Amino acid sequence: MNDRINELLERIRNTHTELLNEIQNKQQQFYYYIQKKKIRFEPGIKQQHRYLAKPLLRYILDANLLNILTFPFIWLCLFPAVLLDFIVTLYQMVCFPIYGIPKVKRSDYLIIDRQYLAYLNLVEKLNCVFCGYFNGLIAYVREIAARTEQHWCPIKHAHALKTMHDRYQYFIDYGDANTYCDSLDSVRNRFQDLH
Repeated sequence: MNDRINELLERIRNTHTELLNEIQNKQQQFYYYIQKKKIRFEPGIKQQHRYLAKPLLRYILDANLLNILTFPFIWLCLFPAVLLDFIVTLYQMVCFPIYGIPKVKRSDYLIIDRQYLAYLNLVEKLNCVFCGYFNGLIAYVREIAARTEQHWCPIKHAHALKTMHDRYQYFIDYGDANTYCDSLDSVRNRFQDLH
């Protein structure tokens, strides 16, 4: 990989870390902290949050009728999502040890914690659980797919990608036949950054 690409990737990693740190700094601003994986609010804050929660009946009466009618279509997605979750988890449990690929830790991707916010009503909490699960699942599946792609076909695309996964940086350039023939096994097994 050329130096310019490495430099850009390093800047992206640093910016990503900076962004995550900035998000974590919001804990002080909104009076919460995490203790042994539990989210704790400063005394009195939860009571203020409960006061701000929109009552369920008012929430439903204020909702756009078309939004209410789309509710079943959104929640229908849950069934294939759960099936996908099961299948990709089973796939990586069986195949990754055989391929020598480090397993993806599901709990690093599926973060479901917004339902503990007292300023959300029941419908909002359920929606937040759904969104946290679904988006986390997509990220989890993408990481499993990325590691699989690195093992089986670690070649960059000729066409520009809209987005790329984190493993893509290790792939062999499109059309670089010599590197492919000489380095396929080392690229296929390059997961040291995950340990």
